[in-house]
Amino acid sequence: MYFDGALNINGAGAGILFITSTKDKLRYVLRIHFSTSNNAVEYKACLHGLRIAIELGVKCLMVYGDSTLVINQLNKDWSYSSEKMDAYCAEIRKLGGKFYGIEYHHVVRDQNQLADHLSKLGSSRAVIPLRVFIQDLLRHLLRKKRKFRKFPPPSSWNLQYIRRSLIGGNSSSSTSPTLKYPPIRLKLNA
Repeated sequence: MYFDGALNINGAGAGILFITSTKDKLRYVLRIHFSTSNNAVEYKACLHGLRIAIELGVKCLMVYGDSTLVINQLNKDWSYSSEKMDAYCAEIRKLGGKFYGIEYHHVVRDQNQLADHLSKLGSSRAVIPLRVFIQDLLRHLLRKKRKFRKFPPPSSWNLQYIRRSLIGGNSSSSTSPTLKYPPIRLKLNA
């Protein structure tokens, strides 16, 4: 799997290229519709590529990217520069556990031209060629850490408080379960 991200004045995009053992190529373009940084776009490309690979049933994966920062952080050669990058690395490592084998390799930009081209198509909002999968990302894929409400110590509990907390209008039993990740919906531009 080759991945790349692009950020320009028109927006952000990511390109993902899978090359199978039979040399078939699967091309994916992500159009990112929210503000983000260049490094975050690179991480989003890798993260989304891993999710696609899992959906495809891939068990062993070689991952190639031209972002020195992303590859070195995923290989634990470099430390993280921010909480957000740490969150991306943690999520990618968690998904990496779903493979029998996964390796991350840095490549020079000349060896990542196809993924680079796909990422630029996504960021420029250009017409996507035939036989390329397209997905629009409308929101961040990482779940934010939940802040849990602190309850008062048991000595201050009273029946009214317990009723309001457990039986109030915000009962979680009436809500439907939410998916951990949004389902991957891809359109094939054929």
